Amino acid sequence: MHAVFFDSEEFSISPSQLENRLCQGKNACEKAVEDYSPEFGVDIEYLVIQGEPHEVLTEVAREREADLIAMGTYGRRGLRRMIMGSITAGVILDSPCDVLVVKKPCEECSGHYRRVLIPYDGSQPSRRAIERVVNITNSDETSATLLYVIPRYEEMVGFFKTDSIERRIQEEATRIVLEGEQIAAGKGLNANTMIEKGRAADKIVESARELGSDLIVLGSHGWHGMDKSILGSTAERVIAYSPIPILIVR
Repeated sequence: MHAVFFDSEEFSISPSQLENRLCQGKNACEKAVEDYSPEFGVDIEYLVIQGEPHEVLTEVAREREADLIAMGTYGRRGLRRMIMGSITAGVILDSPCDVLVVKKPCEECSGHYRRVLIPYDGSQPSRRAIERVVNITNSDETSATLLYVIPRYEEMVGFFKTDSIERRIQEEATRIVLEGEQIAAGKGLNANTMIEKGRAADKIVESARELGSDLIVLGSHGWHGMDKSILGSTAERVIAYSPIPILIVR
């Protein structure tokens, strides 16, 4: 699906730009159908729609009861990355289904995931992430890792962390990942566990690199209102810097 945003000020100066962009989108979609329909042996239809990209994507996904929105990103930087981020974030926030964000070149993305990283914090969304991994992978061939990142509490609330507090925080982290390990085992998925300290997004990306993961599965926490700032600092940061695809589970 290709969306062309209509900017009334821009197109009033050059009205033909809208038609040109719609035509470019149609040509790009036709080329994709020509290239990939025979390769994958599936019928592909395309849509070229005028509107805000993230609104169009999520609206069509609802209308068609889609199971997944798959988006590609291009390693943009600066302003262009901000634009990409705003579209991606808009889709993630409003999507009625899972969102797969792919960053690697197509030839490197086989769609078969054997080393999966699941950021796990004990919440219901992170439990759904475990369930989704079970659904989309072959449990016998998949190596899954549950990652819990201990926040830097002293930076958040400004208290002095004593040895006793440090020990309790570590014990809680261990309890959470062991709980996740048991949930995964109950669903037939053998999962390793990791505990790291620091900024969640950075540790997720670093761990994915170290483990050689080929997919990160993030549970959506139903971001709304002020919670969008959490999305910006976590999921969007992971999307911006992750070397591998990210699946956002709704």
